[in-house]
Amino acid sequence: MRNRFLDERTARDIDTLVAKILRGLGGPEPPLVLDDVRALQKLDRQYYSSIDDGPLREFVSRAYIGAKQVFARPTLILEVVRKRSLKALYLPDRKRVLIDSSQPKLKWRWSEAHEIVHDGVPWHQDAMFGDTEYTLSPACHEQIEAEANYGAGRLLFFQDQFREFASGSEPTFELIKSATKRYGNTMTSTIWRLVEALDIPALGIVGSHPRGSADPNRPAQQCRYFIRSRTFIGRFGSVTEDAACAVLRAHSSFRRGGPIADGDVILVDDRGERQLFHLESFYNGHEALTIFVHRRPALVRMPVSGVGSQKNASIRARR
Repeated sequence: MRNRFLDERTARDIDTLVAKILRGLGGPEPPLVLDDVRALQKLDRQYYSSIDDGPLREFVSRAYIGAKQVFARPTLILEVVRKRSLKALYLPDRKRVLIDSSQPKLKWRWSEAHEIVHDGVPWHQDAMFGDTEYTLSPACHEQIEAEANYGAGRLLFFQDQFREFASGSEPTFELIKSATKRYGNTMTSTIWRLVEALDIPALGIVGSHPRGSADPNRPAQQCRYFIRSRTFIGRFGSVTEDAACAVLRAHSSFRRGGPIADGDVILVDDRGERQLFHLESFYNGHEALTIFVHRRPALVRMPVSGVGSQKNASIRARR
Protein backbone atom coordinates (compact mmCIF):
# COMPACT_ATOMS: atom_id res chain seq x y z
CA MET A 1 0.00 0.00 0.00
CA ARG A 2 1.35 3.42 -1.01
CA ASN A 3 0.61 6.61 0.86
CA ARG A 4 -1.36 9.24 -1.02
CA PHE A 5 -1.25 13.00 -0.69
CA LEU A 6 -4.57 14.84 -0.81
CA ASP A 7 -5.33 17.86 -2.94
CA GLU A 8 -4.89 21.16 -1.13
CA ARG A 9 -8.61 21.90 -0.71
CA THR A 10 -9.48 18.49 0.76
CA ALA A 11 -6.49 18.59 3.13
CA ARG A 12 -7.51 22.07 4.27
CA ASP A 13 -11.11 20.95 4.98
CA ILE A 14 -9.91 17.99 7.04
CA ASP A 15 -7.40 20.17 8.88
CA THR A 16 -10.25 22.53 9.78
CA LEU A 17 -12.09 19.57 11.35
CA VAL A 18 -8.99 18.44 13.28
CA ALA A 19 -8.28 21.98 14.52
CA LYS A 20 -11.88 22.26 15.73
CA ILE A 21 -11.52 19.03 17.73
CA LEU A 22 -8.25 20.15 19.32
CA ARG A 23 -9.74 23.54 20.20
CA GLY A 24 -12.78 21.82 21.66
CA LEU A 25 -10.45 19.85 23.93
CA GLY A 26 -8.89 23.07 25.18
CA GLY A 27 -5.55 22.76 23.39
CA PRO A 28 -4.30 19.56 25.07
CA GLU A 29 -0.70 18.37 25.23
CA PRO A 30 0.41 15.03 23.72
CA PRO A 31 -0.43 12.24 23.92
CA LEU A 32 -4.01 12.71 22.74
CA VAL A 33 -6.63 11.03 24.95
CA LEU A 34 -9.15 9.48 22.56
CA ASP A 35 -11.70 9.02 25.35
CA ASP A 36 -11.88 12.82 25.50
CA VAL A 37 -12.27 13.07 21.72
CA ARG A 38 -15.16 10.59 21.73
CA ALA A 39 -16.87 12.48 24.55
CA LEU A 40 -16.50 15.75 22.61
CA GLN A 41 -17.86 14.18 19.42
CA LYS A 42 -20.58 12.28 21.32
CA LEU A 43 -19.31 8.96 19.99
CA ASP A 44 -19.67 5.51 21.50
CA ARG A 45 -16.91 2.90 21.24
CA GLN A 46 -17.45 -0.83 21.37
CA TYR A 47 -15.57 -3.89 20.22
CA TYR A 48 -16.26 -6.76 17.89
CA SER A 49 -14.25 -9.74 16.77
CA SER A 50 -13.72 -10.78 13.19
CA ILE A 51 -13.24 -14.28 14.61
CA ASP A 52 -16.43 -14.47 16.71
CA ASP A 53 -19.50 -13.16 14.85
CA GLY A 54 -21.91 -13.12 17.80
CA PRO A 55 -21.39 -9.54 19.04
CA LEU A 56 -21.04 -8.28 15.46
CA ARG A 57 -24.43 -9.71 14.50
CA GLU A 58 -26.00 -7.96 17.47
CA PHE A 59 -24.41 -4.61 16.60
CA VAL A 60 -25.37 -4.45 12.94
CA SER A 61 -28.44 -6.63 12.44
CA ARG A 62 -30.57 -3.48 12.15
CA ALA A 63 -27.96 -1.03 10.92
CA TYR A 64 -28.94 1.67 8.45
CA ILE A 65 -27.16 4.36 6.51
CA GLY A 66 -29.68 7.18 6.39
CA ALA A 67 -32.96 5.66 5.26
CA LYS A 68 -31.38 2.89 3.25
CA GLN A 69 -31.00 -0.55 4.80
CA VAL A 70 -27.57 -1.73 3.72
CA PHE A 71 -27.64 -5.28 4.99
CA ALA A 72 -29.93 -7.74 3.28
CA ARG A 73 -29.11 -10.26 5.98
CA PRO A 74 -27.36 -9.98 9.36
CA THR A 75 -24.23 -11.83 8.25
CA LEU A 76 -23.42 -9.57 5.30
CA ILE A 77 -21.34 -7.16 7.36
CA LEU A 78 -19.32 -10.07 8.75
CA GLU A 79 -18.62 -11.25 5.21
CA VAL A 80 -17.40 -7.77 4.29
CA VAL A 81 -15.23 -7.52 7.40
CA ARG A 82 -13.54 -10.82 6.65
CA LYS A 83 -13.17 -10.25 2.92
CA ARG A 84 -11.79 -6.73 3.26
CA SER A 85 -9.80 -7.43 6.46
CA LEU A 86 -11.37 -4.39 8.13
CA LYS A 87 -9.94 -3.50 11.53
CA ALA A 88 -12.61 -1.00 12.54
CA LEU A 89 -16.06 0.22 11.52
CA TYR A 90 -18.16 3.32 12.03
CA LEU A 91 -21.97 3.12 12.30
CA PRO A 92 -23.25 6.63 11.51
CA ASP A 93 -26.83 6.06 12.65
CA ARG A 94 -25.65 5.03 16.12
CA LYS A 95 -22.59 7.31 16.37
CA ARG A 96 -20.66 4.19 17.25
CA VAL A 97 -17.06 3.22 16.53
CA LEU A 98 -16.39 -0.51 16.48
CA ILE A 99 -12.85 -1.84 16.92
CA ASP A 100 -11.81 -5.37 15.99
CA SER A 101 -10.54 -6.75 19.29
CA SER A 102 -8.74 -9.60 17.55
CA GLN A 103 -6.07 -7.22 16.19
CA PRO A 104 -3.10 -6.29 18.42
CA LYS A 105 -4.10 -3.75 21.07
CA LEU A 106 -1.34 -1.37 20.00
CA LYS A 107 -3.16 -0.89 16.69
CA TRP A 108 -6.53 0.03 18.25
CA ARG A 109 -5.49 3.65 18.67
CA TRP A 110 -4.91 4.32 14.97
CA SER A 111 -8.07 2.43 13.99
CA GLU A 112 -10.16 4.47 16.40
CA ALA A 113 -8.74 7.81 15.23
CA HIS A 114 -9.35 6.75 11.62
CA GLU A 115 -13.05 6.09 12.35
CA ILE A 116 -13.39 9.34 14.34
CA VAL A 117 -12.30 11.21 11.20
CA HIS A 118 -14.89 9.31 9.16
CA ASP A 119 -17.50 10.55 11.64
CA GLY A 120 -16.39 14.16 11.32
CA VAL A 121 -16.04 14.42 7.53
CA PRO A 122 -19.50 15.19 6.12
CA TRP A 123 -18.99 13.55 2.72
CA HIS A 124 -17.98 10.24 4.37
CA GLN A 125 -21.35 9.68 6.00
CA ASP A 126 -22.79 7.58 3.16
CA ALA A 127 -19.71 5.38 2.73
CA MET A 128 -18.65 4.13 6.12
CA PHE A 129 -18.26 0.39 5.88
CA GLY A 130 -15.30 0.11 3.50
CA ASP A 131 -17.71 -2.02 1.48
CA THR A 132 -16.29 -1.58 -1.99
CA GLU A 133 -18.03 -4.61 -3.44
CA TYR A 134 -21.49 -3.50 -2.41
CA THR A 135 -21.48 0.31 -2.31
CA LEU A 136 -18.24 1.97 -3.47
CA SER A 137 -15.96 1.88 -6.47
CA PRO A 138 -12.36 0.94 -5.60
CA ALA A 139 -11.16 4.44 -6.52
CA CYS A 140 -13.74 6.07 -4.25
CA HIS A 141 -12.89 3.70 -1.42
CA GLU A 142 -9.16 4.42 -1.75
CA GLN A 143 -9.77 8.18 -1.73
CA ILE A 144 -11.99 8.03 1.37
CA GLU A 145 -9.50 5.83 3.22
CA ALA A 146 -6.63 8.16 2.27
CA GLU A 147 -8.62 11.08 3.66
CA ALA A 148 -9.31 9.25 6.93
CA ASN A 149 -5.65 8.26 7.23
CA TYR A 150 -4.58 11.85 6.67
CA GLY A 151 -7.00 13.09 9.31
CA ALA A 152 -5.98 10.41 11.80
CA GLY A 153 -2.32 11.36 11.40
CA ARG A 154 -3.04 15.06 11.79
CA LEU A 155 -5.16 14.39 14.89
CA LEU A 156 -2.86 11.95 16.69
CA PHE A 157 0.23 14.06 15.94
CA PHE A 158 -1.33 17.46 16.70
CA GLN A 159 -1.18 18.86 13.17
CA ASP A 160 1.93 21.01 12.59
CA GLN A 161 3.17 20.61 16.16
CA PHE A 162 4.73 17.32 15.09
CA ARG A 163 6.62 18.96 12.22
CA GLU A 164 8.06 21.49 14.68
CA PHE A 165 9.00 18.69 17.09
CA ALA A 166 10.73 16.69 14.35
CA SER A 167 12.53 19.66 12.75
CA GLY A 168 14.89 20.03 15.70
CA SER A 169 16.53 16.62 15.22
CA GLU A 170 17.97 14.41 12.51
CA PRO A 171 15.29 12.07 11.04
CA THR A 172 16.68 8.87 12.54
CA PHE A 173 15.27 5.99 14.56
CA GLU A 174 16.23 7.82 17.73
CA LEU A 175 13.82 10.60 16.70
CA ILE A 176 11.16 8.02 15.82
CA LYS A 177 11.48 6.41 19.25
CA SER A 178 11.29 9.79 20.96
CA ALA A 179 8.20 10.79 18.94
CA THR A 180 6.56 7.42 19.63
CA LYS A 181 6.91 8.03 23.35
CA ARG A 182 5.80 11.67 23.24
CA TYR A 183 2.69 11.18 21.10
CA GLY A 184 1.74 7.72 22.35
CA ASN A 185 1.40 6.15 18.91
CA THR A 186 2.98 3.11 17.25
CA MET A 187 6.35 3.26 15.54
CA THR A 188 4.62 2.40 12.25
CA SER A 189 2.30 5.40 12.41
CA THR A 190 5.21 7.59 13.56
CA ILE A 191 7.35 6.58 10.58
CA TRP A 192 4.41 7.27 8.28
CA ARG A 193 3.83 10.74 9.70
CA LEU A 194 7.56 11.60 9.82
CA VAL A 195 8.23 10.67 6.19
CA GLU A 196 5.22 12.68 4.99
CA ALA A 197 6.27 15.68 7.10
CA LEU A 198 9.84 15.85 5.75
CA ASP A 199 10.77 18.43 3.12
CA ILE A 200 13.60 16.27 1.77
CA PRO A 201 13.45 13.00 -0.21
CA ALA A 202 12.60 10.24 2.26
CA LEU A 203 11.11 6.78 2.05
CA GLY A 204 9.58 4.48 4.66
CA ILE A 205 8.93 0.75 4.30
CA VAL A 206 7.01 -1.48 6.70
CA GLY A 207 6.91 -5.18 5.97
CA SER A 208 8.27 -8.60 6.75
CA HIS A 209 11.91 -9.27 7.55
CA PRO A 210 13.93 -8.52 4.37
CA ARG A 211 15.87 -11.76 4.80
CA GLY A 212 12.71 -13.85 4.95
CA SER A 213 10.41 -15.05 7.70
CA ALA A 214 11.74 -17.38 10.35
CA ASP A 215 8.22 -18.79 10.67
CA PRO A 216 7.23 -20.90 7.63
CA ASN A 217 3.57 -20.48 8.59
CA ARG A 218 3.74 -16.68 8.42
CA PRO A 219 3.37 -15.38 4.85
CA ALA A 220 5.95 -12.79 3.86
CA GLN A 221 4.79 -9.32 2.82
CA GLN A 222 8.04 -7.47 2.37
CA CYS A 223 6.43 -4.14 1.52
CA ARG A 224 3.10 -3.81 3.33
CA TYR A 225 3.44 -0.01 3.41
CA PHE A 226 5.49 2.08 0.97
CA ILE A 227 5.58 5.65 2.31
CA ARG A 228 7.17 8.51 0.35
CA SER A 229 7.68 12.20 1.04
CA ARG A 230 6.45 14.67 -1.57
CA THR A 231 9.98 15.44 -2.72
CA PHE A 232 10.79 11.74 -3.01
CA ILE A 233 7.81 11.28 -5.33
CA GLY A 234 8.90 14.31 -7.34
CA ARG A 235 12.53 13.27 -7.74
CA PHE A 236 12.46 9.46 -7.35
CA GLY A 237 9.00 8.65 -8.67
CA SER A 238 10.26 5.69 -10.69
CA VAL A 239 11.82 3.90 -7.70
CA THR A 240 9.58 0.89 -7.19
CA GLU A 241 8.78 -1.13 -4.11
CA ASP A 242 10.73 -4.08 -5.53
CA ALA A 243 13.81 -1.95 -6.22
CA ALA A 244 13.82 -0.34 -2.77
CA CYS A 245 13.26 -3.70 -1.07
CA ALA A 246 16.17 -5.18 -3.03
CA VAL A 247 18.47 -2.48 -1.63
CA LEU A 248 17.13 -3.11 1.87
CA ARG A 249 17.59 -6.86 1.56
CA ALA A 250 21.17 -6.48 0.30
CA HIS A 251 22.13 -4.42 3.34
CA SER A 252 20.22 -6.18 6.10
CA SER A 253 21.49 -8.70 8.61
CA PHE A 254 19.72 -11.92 9.57
CA ARG A 255 19.12 -10.72 13.15
CA ARG A 256 15.63 -11.45 14.49
CA GLY A 257 15.36 -8.45 16.76
CA GLY A 258 16.61 -4.87 16.98
CA PRO A 259 18.60 -2.96 14.33
CA ILE A 260 19.14 -4.95 11.14
CA ALA A 261 20.51 -2.22 8.83
CA ASP A 262 22.34 1.07 9.38
CA GLY A 263 24.45 2.57 6.64
CA ASP A 264 24.67 4.61 3.45
CA VAL A 265 23.15 3.43 0.18
CA ILE A 266 22.73 4.94 -3.26
CA LEU A 267 19.51 5.39 -5.21
CA VAL A 268 19.39 6.76 -8.74
CA ASP A 269 16.95 9.61 -9.28
CA ASP A 270 14.69 10.21 -12.28
CA ARG A 271 17.45 12.19 -14.02
CA GLY A 272 19.85 9.27 -13.76
CA GLU A 273 21.94 10.90 -11.04
CA ARG A 274 23.27 8.93 -8.09
CA GLN A 275 22.05 10.15 -4.70
CA LEU A 276 23.27 9.18 -1.24
CA PHE A 277 20.68 8.06 1.32
CA HIS A 278 21.09 6.88 4.88
CA LEU A 279 19.27 3.61 5.52
CA GLU A 280 18.08 2.39 8.92
CA SER A 281 15.92 -0.64 9.60
CA PHE A 282 14.63 -2.10 12.84
CA TYR A 283 12.96 -5.49 13.30
CA ASN A 284 10.50 -5.66 16.19
CA GLY A 285 9.87 -9.40 15.97
CA HIS A 286 6.86 -8.98 13.69
CA GLU A 287 7.77 -6.43 11.05
CA ALA A 288 10.78 -4.56 9.72
CA LEU A 289 10.47 -0.78 10.03
CA THR A 290 12.72 1.05 7.57
CA ILE A 291 13.60 4.62 6.60
CA PHE A 292 15.73 5.97 3.75
CA VAL A 293 16.72 9.64 4.21
CA HIS A 294 18.46 11.68 1.50
CA ARG A 295 21.89 13.09 2.39
CA ARG A 296 23.51 14.54 -0.74
CA PRO A 297 24.55 13.73 -4.32
CA ALA A 298 26.96 10.81 -4.53
CA LEU A 299 29.92 12.10 -6.52
CA VAL A 300 32.04 8.96 -6.34
CA ARG A 301 31.34 5.29 -5.93
CA MET A 302 31.77 4.33 -2.32
CA PRO A 303 31.51 1.22 -0.15
CA VAL A 304 28.45 1.00 2.08
CA SER A 305 29.02 0.71 5.81
CA GLY A 306 26.63 -0.67 8.40
CA VAL A 307 24.78 -3.84 9.28
CA GLY A 308 24.58 -6.54 6.62
CA SER A 309 26.16 -6.90 3.22
CA GLN A 310 28.78 -4.39 2.02
CA LYS A 311 27.62 -4.73 -1.57
CA ASN A 312 27.17 -1.37 -3.35
CA ALA A 313 23.53 -0.33 -3.25
CA SER A 314 23.40 1.62 -6.47
CA ILE A 315 20.21 0.84 -8.38
CA ARG A 316 18.66 2.18 -11.50
CA ALA A 317 15.07 3.20 -10.86
CA ARG A 318 12.81 1.34 -13.24
CA ARG A 319 9.94 3.00 -15.05
